[in-house]
Amino acid sequence: MITTASQNVAAQMSEMARRQPRTLAIAYPQRRNHNGRVNYGRWNYSQLNQESDRLAWGLESAGIRGGTRTVLMVKPGLEFFALAFALFKIGAVPVLIDPGMGVRSLGQCLAEAEPEAFIGIPKAQLARVVFRWAKRTLKIIVTVGKRWLWGGLTLEQVRRAGCVDTPFVIPDVAGEETAAILFTSGSTGAPKGVVYTHGIFSAQVDLLRDLYGIEPGEIDLSTFPLFGLFAPALGMTAIIPDMDFTRPAQVNAGKLLEAIENFRVTTMFGSPALLDRVAKYSAEHGFHLPTLRRVISAGAPVRADILKRFTPLLPPAAEVFTPYGATEALPVCSIGSDEILKETAAKTAQGQGICVGRPVKSMKVGVIKITDEPISAWSENLLVPCGAVGEIVVQGPVVSKEYFNRPESTVLAKIPGRHGKELYHRMGDLGRFDEHGRLWFYGRKSQRVVTSEETLFTISCESIFNNHPLVRRTALVGVGEKGWSVPVLCVELRRNHTSAEQIKIKAELLDLGASTAHTRSIKNVLFHPAFPVDIRHNAKIFREKLALWAARQLP
Repeated sequence: MITTASQNVAAQMSEMARRQPRTLAIAYPQRRNHNGRVNYGRWNYSQLNQESDRLAWGLESAGIRGGTRTVLMVKPGLEFFALAFALFKIGAVPVLIDPGMGVRSLGQCLAEAEPEAFIGIPKAQLARVVFRWAKRTLKIIVTVGKRWLWGGLTLEQVRRAGCVDTPFVIPDVAGEETAAILFTSGSTGAPKGVVYTHGIFSAQVDLLRDLYGIEPGEIDLSTFPLFGLFAPALGMTAIIPDMDFTRPAQVNAGKLLEAIENFRVTTMFGSPALLDRVAKYSAEHGFHLPTLRRVISAGAPVRADILKRFTPLLPPAAEVFTPYGATEALPVCSIGSDEILKETAAKTAQGQGICVGRPVKSMKVGVIKITDEPISAWSENLLVPCGAVGEIVVQGPVVSKEYFNRPESTVLAKIPGRHGKELYHRMGDLGRFDEHGRLWFYGRKSQRVVTSEETLFTISCESIFNNHPLVRRTALVGVGEKGWSVPVLCVELRRNHTSAEQIKIKAELLDLGASTAHTRSIKNVLFHPAFPVDIRHNAKIFREKLALWAARQLP
């Protein structure tokens, strides 16, 4: 464990710069030469630390202080890392939002965050001006690139104002002090700003290091920029791939494999959709990934068929790990591909949920009775017996305590503990524990289908129908008022089929459903060309949108 005098996550990076100043910290593809080879911009730890120091001085002179909420809309690269760590060093509060979530959602997020500063590329600044984002609260504008008519400073002006040779003294911060506001993807509702403290970031660094045996000097390929910020704190080299980060499901797998080969990457982070692309491309072109020690995938459970394609690419000791959690609490549980493929995948195919592993060190996980109402106080009486399905609740050092400017959402999602010492977060997910202490995921609570006779859980039902060889994936939705909903199975096939073929497939799916008690009541099957998915990982299915679509299709 790396110990520092401050819980500020930037102190972890600065300590790494002291220990390994010449180790490569970040590499980012800038252009390709006439031979098609990538030219990378590179900073070692000393350079990253010095540049973030200089920007911290410059941003402070521009008026950004400890606690200043600062929107950061900069493309992943050297400047993104330097600015993020500069803001952490100041003690400012970066506000991080997925830019691909759409203009309306972005405007809502920024209005709620009430930022005082906005650091962004010209495209982001133009959108800010046109759509009047956070106009009431913004006072400081910094443009990364060419500034047009919107005023403020450029990043180069900030750099010139910064001290070149004087290290920035990272202030001591308490673990409970706000470090950042990270917005959820909004896959099951409006995006919400999760308040991260310095203590949460520090705990996440320690948990990830211990959980996966990560060592300083390793090489990380992060296809999710926010996760990539952990790499410098862990002493890893962050390789930023040449890709569109808002469309991981359309990634050019060849470019990722090129980066893995060029830098001998040891750790790779990727969504299930991205892993699927890499696995298919590698199989077609005969690629293997001998340098990888581990692959970490999040955003949604990785399907067994993807693991079956991906794991043969890895050396014998390497696995694909799927940490379970959410923006509000990560990591909570973890499981590796060996255990999934050897045991739990077969039970998933039988409709028993998806195993997400055992709770990680220092995390308490429970399953409580299902309710959509707030819970005013924690009690052991809320818990359901082992094996029963309920809502998953978690408590521990990586659990966030509130949503920013969303008191109603905070009340619904949090359960105060005894004497105010423990706070439980309601994951909004349904699941159960098995006799081995493993947690099984059954789907989102808000997406359960409650009919007049029973409650159907999305994952356990869909798993039965996903066994059909022509089905890519399915999504169970409810049409009508909860309590009287009609269950409808939406189906995305692996390829296009004629109407006659779809009739045959539908009959086969209904036969599959009739084979198990918990899917027997599903009689409506609709074929959909391509499910709507979240922008962050392209993996979570927007079942709420599918429910509206299904309602229009039913007679």
